[in-house]
Amino acid sequence: MTQARPLSADAMTLMTYRALPVPAVIALRFAAAVTTWATRRRTRLALAALEPWQLQDAGLTPEQASKEASRVFWQA
Repeated sequence: MTQARPLSADAMTLMTYRALPVPAVIALRFAAAVTTWATRRRTRLALAALEPWQLQDAGLTPEQASKEASRVFWQA
């Protein structure tokens, strides 16, 4: 399963800062989600483009890579 990268300390600080207005917190969380989704999409597209020998180097079978690459971006 693909794991999203953890948010930076600065992003976490901003999102938990109590003086920040609620719309700003929502916007930050939305931006973090969209960034995660874009990373997943980009990574899965790159995975689909790998040659069989590259998949073997990564320790993946073509079936595993195909299954992961076919997942939609919002699935972790």
